[in-house]
Amino acid sequence: MGALNFLWDTAKKSFTAGLITLTVSDRYASIAPIRGLSMHPTFNPNKSTFMGLPVDDRVLIEKFCLEKYKVSHGDVIVFRSPINYKEKHIKRVIALPGDWIQIPNSYDTIRIPDGHCWVEGDNSASTLDSRSFGPIPLGLLQGRATHIVWPPQRVGKVEQKMPEGRLRPY
Repeated sequence: MGALNFLWDTAKKSFTAGLITLTVSDRYASIAPIRGLSMHPTFNPNKSTFMGLPVDDRVLIEKFCLEKYKVSHGDVIVFRSPINYKEKHIKRVIALPGDWIQIPNSYDTIRIPDGHCWVEGDNSASTLDSRSFGPIPLGLLQGRATHIVWPPQRVGKVEQKMPEGRLRPY
């Protein structure tokens, strides 16, 4: 009977801890791995290894920005792909609703529609971003990357920066 009570108590505590963890990761913050080179050199600047295995950067994703879509120019955000909802991307916000932006490698200038933003990867040679699929709806946002939490030698705040000369005042 004692073993059954122990198992029942352990199951209840595990279930409760799981619900709390799920709620925190869904509503407040989570940790996500960064794979690929689209945000190089901000993330994964050098292919470091741990015991011969490649180590990807891991970042803290805060989700308080999702309330009223509080994002700023230069923020690094995580969002669902507008092409395939199963994929998540991490890119930098270049323009917000109402901004005018000059399309890279073009003479075209567009106005970002309400409820959308323009995102680009830091590594323009290896990225799938708004240059490919246009402005993304703010409803696809999943959170904002605020800190690198892994590997230990890279722990720190994610820099908020903007490429020069992209936004056009009108």
